[in-house]
Parts: sequence; C-alpha cells; structure tokens
Amino acid sequence: MAAIDAEGELRPDGTLTIDGLPVAVVYFRAGYTPNDYPSEAEWRARLLIECSSAIKCPSIAHHLVGTKKIQQELAKENVLERFLDNKADIEKVRKCFAGLWSLENDSIVMSAIESPELFVLKPQREGGGNNIYGDNLRETLISLKKDGSNELAAYILMQRIFPPASLCYLVRDGTCIRENAVSEFGIFGAYLRNKDRVIINDQCGYLMRTKAASLNEGGVVAGYAFLNSVFLT
Repeated sequence: MAAIDAEGELRPDGTLTIDGLPVAVVYFRAGYTPNDYPSEAEWRARLLIECSSAIKCPSIAHHLVGTKKIQQELAKENVLERFLDNKADIEKVRKCFAGLWSLENDSIVMSAIESPELFVLKPQREGGGNNIYGDNLRETLISLKKDGSNELAAYILMQRIFPPASLCYLVRDGTCIRENAVSEFGIFGAYLRNKDRVIINDQCGYLMRTKAASLNEGGVVAGYAFLNSVFLT
C-alpha cells in the first residue's frame, strides 16, 4: 500500500497508473486489518484506489458490507424490506439470523455478563482468532462498560450458535485424526457493477469449513478449521 502511495498516480480520466502503467483491476490481499494501515501513506493509497476507475475487489463499500456491524443492521426490523420485495423470501432470510446486538443495549450486555457461554463478542474483523468467548467475554464487557470506552462501538454481541456435531476425519500435514466436528457452509457470490448498473450478480460456488467441535474459532488460514466438501444423502 505504501508503494502505491509513492508510485501511483490518478489521471484526469480516472485511470490509476503505477510507474506509468494503467491498472485495470485491484485485488486486495491486504487492507483488511488495522495493522495494514500503519501510517497515512496506506490510507492515501486506499483513497487513490477508490477514486480511480480500476475494478476494486472489493471496493470500500463492499469491504464495509462484510463487517459485523452491517450484519447487525440487516437484522433490525424493516431493514430487509429495503432490499427484498417478496415477504416469503424476507421471512426465510430472517429465520437464518442469530441474535445480534450493539453494546448500547444494557440489558443484553448484563445477560452476556451473567451467561457468557450463550454469547460471542465480535469485533469488526475477519480471518479467525478475533472473537471473544466465555470468561474472557465477561471480563472484556465489564472492562469496556467500566471505562465507558469508545471501543464499545467496535464490537457487537451475537447469540452463540450450537450446531450438531458429527464424526469426521480431519487431515493436516499428512496426519489424520478422528474428531467430533461442526461445519459452516458459505456461498460465493460474484458481483460487478458500473455505478448504478449491475452487470453480474450471481452465486458461483461454495466453501465448506469444518473444525473440531471443541474449538471456539474457525478460520482456515488461522489454522483452526479444515476445508471440506458437501456429501448429500
């Protein structure tokens, strides 16, 4: 990102150039955590990219859509109705939501302090290893509420999901272990637009992540989960 700040330029027609060469697509392998923005140079680079006509994967808008805060907003009453017209579809989507609350909800915060095993405290982060559970959740909430910290807005509380476990064989580094495991099924989507004109909006595959039922976290890259596939019977 710092190199883009140093070498990137924006032409009057919106073309982003690096060392004088036009850039058609910017694919973000970094830029998802605060550690990726150690100075103003990285923020200037992100702004330069966003102001350009290059295809961004993701754009800042779609980057923010993936945050936990947006999940919480979508779960609020009458919000889904802005995006879906069919009432039956709206109800189907709403049934998939777990409970999601901001830390401004004092009654829910007290419930989480009293019964932390029923909740997960989530920051606006991705990649695994960031969520807070159990006694750590209780201690974090007590500390945040005591300090009246602005960091309250950086977290959401989520109802903890307890999926059924099944016996699986998990393989890592050539070693196979037999373990009770749970899985998470995610859908890949392809979305391309030019301003308000949608060019592509379709599903294009899936990702199945499986982890030991005894683990809290589930990121594959973070080393907690395994890639899996679906077997329908």
